[in-house]
Amino acid sequence: MTSLQLTRPIAFIDIETTGLNTQQDRIVEICVIKIHPNGAEETLNSVINPNVPIPIESTQIHGITDLDVKEKPTFKEFAPELIDFIDNCDLGGFGTKFDLSVLESEFKREGIDYSKEGKQIVDVQIIYHKLEPRDLNAAHLRYCGKPLENAHRAHIDVRATIDVLESQLGQHNILPHDILGLYEFCNPKNPAWIDEDGKFAWSEGKAIINFRNKYKGRTLEFVSKNDSSYLQWIFNADFSAEVKEIANKAINGKFPEPAKSKNLA
Repeated sequence: MTSLQLTRPIAFIDIETTGLNTQQDRIVEICVIKIHPNGAEETLNSVINPNVPIPIESTQIHGITDLDVKEKPTFKEFAPELIDFIDNCDLGGFGTKFDLSVLESEFKREGIDYSKEGKQIVDVQIIYHKLEPRDLNAAHLRYCGKPLENAHRAHIDVRATIDVLESQLGQHNILPHDILGLYEFCNPKNPAWIDEDGKFAWSEGKAIINFRNKYKGRTLEFVSKNDSSYLQWIFNADFSAEVKEIANKAINGKFPEPAKSKNLA
């Protein structure tokens, strides 16, 4: 990198995790590329054993399984090398708030003294969003070739939205031209999910509970036999009608079955 003027090294960090909760989820992979003021680069990269099961929906995103991390170092074992590697470095990344929050939680969990105090942080995602706004005005200029006048009046904005979509359909061959196709493009469903929210999922052909709770990863059949009151709680709680229906059927011993034509294991 020749365009960036550095007075000390900057370490660009990216992590993959077991989920999106910065306080509870764990790191399963980390890569740090350190750039020195003279342009030289060093890389520190490792898969990490989180010591907890990796949820199906997370594996679907990063491809890292429980088997992949089995013989890998834990964060506690990896931390001294990481701290030494980023010592006296500024920090960078894409969406750094999430990555650095998870890192801080990992350090705190292991009782390791670490702070980003005194480090300058460069977030490439923030730069991207500042330079290329993602609102309707920007979309209208990008796709319709002219500024949007009188924005934030309902009749102007809704017409602009239609014009933008028409232009998007004309410019991007990847976009489907039917409503169902566009719906699926805007709302991709994880193939392991049973319901639209992913509260239940497939695991080895069995329906399991897939959200964070004491039975996460357990089959619906197991919960139905051992604690049907928990399924009753799901039925009465603030879940979608689809989730409630699945829970109610499970209470009565009826469980989802994977479609014969799909590989959902």
